[in-house]
Amino acid sequence: MSGQADFECAAEWDAMEKKFGIVYLVGAGPGDPELVTVKGAGILGAAEVLVYDRLVSEELLKLVPDACERIYVGKKPGFHAKTQDEINRILVEKAKEGKIVVRLKGGDPFVFGRGGEEALELARHNIPCKIVPGVTSAIAAPAHAGIPVTHRGLSQSFHVITGHTADGKSMDDAAFACYARLSGTLVFLMGLSNLERITERLLSNGKAPDTPAAVVSNGTLAKEQSVRAPLDAICAKTREAGLKPPGILLVGGTAALHLNEKRDLPLAGVTVGVTGTDSIYERLSVRLSALGAEVMRAGRSRVERENEEGLLAALRGLAMYDWVVFTSRNAVRIFFETMRENRVDARILGRLLFAAVGSGTGELLEEFGIYADYIPKAYTTEALAAGLSGAVRPGSRLLLARARRGSEALPNILSAAGILCTELPIYDVVTEKVDCAGLERLSYLTFASSSGVHGFFAGQAEEKRRLLARVRPVCIGEVTAKALESYGITGALVAREYTAAGIAEMIGEDYGAVCL
Repeated sequence: MSGQADFECAAEWDAMEKKFGIVYLVGAGPGDPELVTVKGAGILGAAEVLVYDRLVSEELLKLVPDACERIYVGKKPGFHAKTQDEINRILVEKAKEGKIVVRLKGGDPFVFGRGGEEALELARHNIPCKIVPGVTSAIAAPAHAGIPVTHRGLSQSFHVITGHTADGKSMDDAAFACYARLSGTLVFLMGLSNLERITERLLSNGKAPDTPAAVVSNGTLAKEQSVRAPLDAICAKTREAGLKPPGILLVGGTAALHLNEKRDLPLAGVTVGVTGTDSIYERLSVRLSALGAEVMRAGRSRVERENEEGLLAALRGLAMYDWVVFTSRNAVRIFFETMRENRVDARILGRLLFAAVGSGTGELLEEFGIYADYIPKAYTTEALAAGLSGAVRPGSRLLLARARRGSEALPNILSAAGILCTELPIYDVVTEKVDCAGLERLSYLTFASSSGVHGFFAGQAEEKRRLLARVRPVCIGEVTAKALESYGITGALVAREYTAAGIAEMIGEDYGAVCL
């Protein structure tokens, strides 16, 4: 339904795209922002206008450029921010302005998302439209709750039915007489509000009362809940458990299955905000999500390379140094990437010794074929400096590759020990402005660097102090905790191991999880 068939040739299609802009109908997936497709995420990064629904994750909204115009058109029972006709008109008008328009819809655009109507309207106006499929909650929500929609010996088919208009003309008894006779899994989307009406009609049309049924609420999210019961008891069980929309109803043999143990995960129900770079977010997200926590961005930092000429000069003069010292993974990556980009032969490293501030930095160093000669037991710059003071001969020369705003403790301690230390700033960490909106529901807020702390407090400082009076801060190390104290925030949790794993472990211990 892209509308391309209305054009006689690809050249005409391209001409219309340049004249009108283009609309992408993008499926946002079932709720968990990590379940959006790679293609969908990439298109969001190019959006000039974003038209989005109510159930779209806030994390996906952060993927669009700052200059992107955002238009909310969400719908919920009893209230529509925009009618469907108004949404169609917005898509047409913005495309005619020559914009890249992204219509972001929960699940898949063509599974009860009215994407077909929007595509037809765009085709009527000769506006280019491209469809980016999404993961539908009809499959993803049951799967996340441990319920397969098909299973050998139980269900050879599944049927997706809208539950939103169960009291309307399109959902009359004739339709339910058909549904009740189907042998596969029945999946009623948006079925929680009309749960009683749907189950009554299935039962009155002959569906066996002991047919397994299940309700999944907030599927794929950390706050997901599910209940299972026979069809004639599923309503009472659902109301007793307090499940609220959005939710889906499943009816059929597979609804009795429970093929995962998400409900027993140690951090189920915990929401963790992560500040820092994409790297720290990815490493923390993987660990915390696996333990059942919901993880969200609370401020993105980016690493900006700088002083490349100084680094190149240092690389060409490595013969004058005895040690190269790294205080972060960023420094390791930039150091070796610069070598590769400028065709610096790795054989110049042969006589050097290497030190790393911690195991995470050491592990990345190993990926470039270097095993650190020294890593302190305590992962701090002070411990690194103290250890090197004993391990390095006086008069030795050290090259310290680091961030521009690094701690002064390391060079000061080394200099006092008679060790010649050349500081080489090769990057800076820049943090985007962080808004408190949406962070109130956090259980924990993590900080992986002192620069991340300063970036977090850049704007709305008083509101952020109030936020951290309710939300427990977790720091990767003592230096980061001291940066928090400079803003009046005390009592932060501090990871014993200064790594993403250490942060996750500290959150688990504080929450009472016994196994990480």
